[in-house]
Amino acid sequence: MTRLWAALVLVAAIFFAASPWVTQGFNGFEPDQFPVPQNDPPVQPAGYAFSIWGLIYVWLLIGAGFGLLKRSDDPDWAEMRPPLAVSLAIGATWLPVANMSPAAATVLILAMLASALLSLFRVGDTDRWFQQTPVAIYAGWLTAASSVSIGLMLGGYGVVNNTWAAIIALSLGLVLALVAQYRLHRAPEYGITVIWALIAVIVANTGPLNIAVVGLCVIGIMSILALRGTDTE
Repeated sequence: MTRLWAALVLVAAIFFAASPWVTQGFNGFEPDQFPVPQNDPPVQPAGYAFSIWGLIYVWLLIGAGFGLLKRSDDPDWAEMRPPLAVSLAIGATWLPVANMSPAAATVLILAMLASALLSLFRVGDTDRWFQQTPVAIYAGWLTAASSVSIGLMLGGYGVVNNTWAAIIALSLGLVLALVAQYRLHRAPEYGITVIWALIAVIVANTGPLNIAVVGLCVIGIMSILALRGTDTE
């Protein structure tokens, strides 16, 4: 079964990485996909931040390939593979769903996040750069992306105004990130990736300045960095 799961992770990673090439692509939700159009919502990071997907795709492929070729029978890798395969398989379907329904896409990305975090908590102690790091970056970005989706849903369906939607969604994401990073006591790549997203949210909210959203992001960044002292390698 360990070899089978190693192969399944690689197959899922290939389909996940290929999804932007075999679908119509995705450049963010269209404003008119929501009852309340979302034009430049404050929860949305600056566009450059999404380039991290390239790194995520490549690193997951490298890690999965290494795992299959070199560690297919290694019990240290066994526990993290099933939830990672599930997360990547869901991720392979996310783009076409997102183009049709933000609500369904939000449900899917939360499922991706839950299974990615489970995988991260199960990663072993060996081959850090091939086993832990790609999953940590992936889970970190999903933490941020899930918050963005929740914020867009709150603002887009008129539950609260866009600033409050951003504050609520980002607060939820930060609580999750802080608890996860503290409980992990390792994988600083997870927190660094969340910081990457928070900086991009700050950039997106500086013109005009949204002091509430920017202030929350600064507090979040400082809190994650403070936790770094409790991490172990």
